Amino acid sequence: MAVIKTKREWIKFASDNVAGACPEVLDAILKANDGDSAPYGNDDWSKVLQEKFSEIFEKEVIVYPTVSGTAANALALSAMTPVFGSIYCHKHSHINTDECGAPEFYTGGAKLVPLNGINGKFTPEELSENIGGTGIVHHTQPSVVSITQLCETGEVYQLDEIAAISETAHKHNLKMHMDGARFANALVSLDATPAEMTWKSGIDVLSFGATKNGCIAAEAIIFFKPELVGNLPFLMKRSGHLLSKMRFVSAQLEAYISNDIWLRNAKHANLMGKKLSEGLDANQNIELAYPTEANEVFAKFPKPIIEHLNSEGYKMNQEELDGKAVRLVAAWNTKESDVDQLLETISQINQRHFRMLNKLHSIT
Repeated sequence: MAVIKTKREWIKFASDNVAGACPEVLDAILKANDGDSAPYGNDDWSKVLQEKFSEIFEKEVIVYPTVSGTAANALALSAMTPVFGSIYCHKHSHINTDECGAPEFYTGGAKLVPLNGINGKFTPEELSENIGGTGIVHHTQPSVVSITQLCETGEVYQLDEIAAISETAHKHNLKMHMDGARFANALVSLDATPAEMTWKSGIDVLSFGATKNGCIAAEAIIFFKPELVGNLPFLMKRSGHLLSKMRFVSAQLEAYISNDIWLRNAKHANLMGKKLSEGLDANQNIELAYPTEANEVFAKFPKPIIEHLNSEGYKMNQEELDGKAVRLVAAWNTKESDVDQLLETISQINQRHFRMLNKLHSIT
């Protein structure tokens, strides 16, 4: 049997994907399991989910639950672009680097056009400079712009930045997609409303993430413009994502967005991310690679410190973002003691490393 290799061996702080499900989500699954229910999304949980999402987004929306972020992104984009279309995204975006060609596959061959941008974000000017070939039969046709919120460096697109990119996209008749894998973390960081961070800023379709923030396997494709749904129901069936027991995904999402559970979880994760970031920044020889604006922390460690941490069981990895930094991620269930323990370990190793360097300098 082939072994599926992942980037990280060490579990804690490797990702918010390593966290379990929050109690409210587990309770919802048990309740959904009581008795029989209509299949393929015709159940009561899925119907209520449409109403609840419409309520929190202050607009009637159309929701299609899925079980993974890759599926949400790839299927959303497949509904938004023709097979000969172009999808503009950041070069570090998840759809470009971490989805094994799923967007290209599900769209039937649409082309991803990666933009450089500073850190994890691109500007309207960078987007505008790269849009071209409209109407020319030899070129793929500009169709969609996709931004990630949080972006891949842990930074947050501000509301005016989203609006400016959306304005540029719509001026060129392109649709706007948001990969919201860490949607809640970005939302509480901005202290904005779901509507303000999406359709009020020009987003047409959202991949709504929940798995990283307290669900088991639950994401959603949310359409703010019903005319964009198109053939998505058939695309979901064809791709194997029209689940017969959809209620177990819908029940997770319904519980997640009820009583501000999702915001509570994200606030805690962000708070732990801030604590971790401030602790690392207080250490000599350790430099934050990017601003910490939510629950992801990127830091540059001296190689000897990483080697020492690895020898003590911390499998640190410098493959993130072209090897520029180590990524550490806090989750909804991260304990303050977990952060304290990691920081104490790093501090001790760093002090030993610093003393050794001073000793070598004194000898020379």
